[in-house]
Amino acid sequence: MQPPGADAVLVRHGDLNVKSTRVKRRMEHRLLDHVESLLAADGIAAEVDRHWSRPIVRDVGGEAGRAAETTARAFGVVSTSPAVTVPSDRDAVEDALAAAGRAVYDDGTFAVSVNRADKTLPYTSEDLERSGGQAIWEAVEGEFDPAVDLDDPDVVFEVDLREDEAFVFCDRYDGPGGLPYGTQEPLVALVSGGIDSPVAAYEAMRRGSPVVPVYVDLGEYGGADHEARAVETVRTLSARVPDESFDLWRVPAGDVVADLVDTMETGRMLAFRRFLLMAGEAVAEETGAVGVVTGEALGQKSSQTARNMAVTSQAIDLPVHRPLFSWDKHDIVSQARAIDTFVDSTVPAGCNRVVPDQPETHGSAETIAREEPADLRERARAAVERAERLSF
Repeated sequence: MQPPGADAVLVRHGDLNVKSTRVKRRMEHRLLDHVESLLAADGIAAEVDRHWSRPIVRDVGGEAGRAAETTARAFGVVSTSPAVTVPSDRDAVEDALAAAGRAVYDDGTFAVSVNRADKTLPYTSEDLERSGGQAIWEAVEGEFDPAVDLDDPDVVFEVDLREDEAFVFCDRYDGPGGLPYGTQEPLVALVSGGIDSPVAAYEAMRRGSPVVPVYVDLGEYGGADHEARAVETVRTLSARVPDESFDLWRVPAGDVVADLVDTMETGRMLAFRRFLLMAGEAVAEETGAVGVVTGEALGQKSSQTARNMAVTSQAIDLPVHRPLFSWDKHDIVSQARAIDTFVDSTVPAGCNRVVPDQPETHGSAETIAREEPADLRERARAAVERAERLSF
């Protein structure tokens, strides 16, 4: 819903507000750069007005709703609202509320909420909430019986009052929150194309870290579909940051996987996951990343017990980040649907053939290090040297 004549988008951010003034300004600048790139990528002509703490997207050319949806995709944005801009004169605001009421309110209950940033205005928030509510009531009472509910209304009409202008709106588009992309150090993200790993990569991005996606090609144990779903999920993630380079490292490892399948039964998956981390660390060394992100969740698979994750983490010196560590599968699937990676992630693939009949659930670092190939780290580095980079 949006008021008639909506010509602007209000942008709200969250976590960056607790930063120091200097850091906040830098982060906000970064956030609004990404807003501009998202709007341009969607073909929306607009001007981003970089008001301190209160960014506004203006001149949206009659596309306030679409601009609000697009802006809400930027990492660091908590919510957006398509709004109509009017003078802060009380009569002008009441007229805009009445017009909004006629346009969007046709049943149920309503309330008016006013935020008065400028305390010098000759009326209070409570004054305008009462008179604005009366204006809406009178605008619609000829069509149906309106009702006010201040606790749980069906429609909330909001007003954001500034010194010389006011914004009237009646909807909010939720954003991802977090921190602006690029305000943290980069991380390598291991992306298999399954449901979990793209969500983990997204969560790292949501907290401000650029990600370097790495797909390890399993050779005959993966196949074209396995690779295709990884590529498409990375393509989807890259659309979130259209002004950033987003290269997928495709690391060939079919020979290593085949060797592990042929020579290891006990501990095979742990050795395989250690190899993945070793490859990720090698890419991190090439790209300046400071950690490796995986889609693991505690107890979700045999290789993801607390002990087994400890064993695999010891394979590398860099920290292993697991954003989904405590997530339930249902929540991971819901997030995959929300970020549009679920469909591509569920294309059938043959990588389950790597899993042994009796997977290890209680491994030890000493045993795995003794049974896995002695040159596993060297083979991971050699595979990364042969990696192909796909640009999005």
